Amino acid sequence: MKQVTIHTDFGDMNLEFFPDKAPQHVENFVDLAESGFYDNKTFHRIVSGFMIQGGCPQGTGTGDGPRRLKAEFNDTPHVEGVLSMARANDPNSASCQFFICLGDATFLDRQYTAFGRLADEASFETLRKIGKVKTRDPGTGEKSQPVEKVSINKMTVSDAA
Repeated sequence: MKQVTIHTDFGDMNLEFFPDKAPQHVENFVDLAESGFYDNKTFHRIVSGFMIQGGCPQGTGTGDGPRRLKAEFNDTPHVEGVLSMARANDPNSASCQFFICLGDATFLDRQYTAFGRLADEASFETLRKIGKVKTRDPGTGEKSQPVEKVSINKMTVSDAA
């Protein structure tokens, strides 16, 4: 089984996966990470207490990756540290954008594909730091966009211990 580490200026986040729950999503994410697709991307959306979202090639939340995935909704609850795929209105539109829950978001259960989680406490500390980044003034219409750039410097893939 593979593990992915997201390297950011705020620290690293180690991810472990649920291949038994969402095999296509795990394979897609690991493949994109191995290929360098996520390197130098950003977490373009931060919603305090809810989630951080990243992986968009444009950095705006409007970009797609090389594939579209069929939904693999499962019984994994969306709680702090859970990794899930972002999508458009079409349940089968997940591609490359992902989010990590900052808190309890169980209203997303069985509507978004959860496919992994943070693997250790240091990763949770990094997640919480990113979750506290100031976002734009709500008057701008971009209230979830971070004021400072939150970079995904690199993702590395290794064999899980």
